[in-house]
Amino acid sequence: MSDESIPVSADRPDSPMRTTGTDHVTIWGSNAEDTIAFYRDVLGMRLVLRQPNLDDPSQTHLFFDTGDGRIVTFFVGDRPSNPNPQRGGVGSVHHLAFRFAPERFEEVMEALDEGGRGYNVFDRGIFQSLYTHDQDGLVIELTTDKYDIPDDERAEVLATTQRIREEDGAEYAKDEHMRAALDELGIDAEAHDLPDAASGVGGID
Repeated sequence: MSDESIPVSADRPDSPMRTTGTDHVTIWGSNAEDTIAFYRDVLGMRLVLRQPNLDDPSQTHLFFDTGDGRIVTFFVGDRPSNPNPQRGGVGSVHHLAFRFAPERFEEVMEALDEGGRGYNVFDRGIFQSLYTHDQDGLVIELTTDKYDIPDDERAEVLATTQRIREEDGAEYAKDEHMRAALDELGIDAEAHDLPDAASGVGGID
């Protein structure tokens, strides 16, 4: 079966169980100092819990609130950070994406500049993203929506955008597809004023 034949839909699947959200994602980290310096001091996440790794008490388990109560955690020890890009492969994490307020886009770029951290900015059609790396080479995407879409309508907006994109024969979802989806669904979503960026596809390492 081709993956193109698998339907995209906001409808709930006929499955034996249903998740209710993301609780946390856990990453193998390097050391506490460098991890806290990036995730707390650069990205502004609150460090809300610190305890031993319950499966390996020689390591520390750090819990960060990503901003909405959802958590990202790290197993850290006495390991040096390695900022070189991580190797990809089946089962590995390609990147972590975190949302931030659109009105702070310029501030985010300034903060990364001041911290000496490189980044790329792309207009991804239906959202805008900035890509950088954490202290251990993991790709971090900082993304903001182009429209103020209510969270409880997000899935339906994306699924409708997908259908319109397919009908248009476009390679990827673009701003005009999302605008048409919002109009079709009768959602009056405010457009955010974002800086210009390179359009469409672009490589990240």
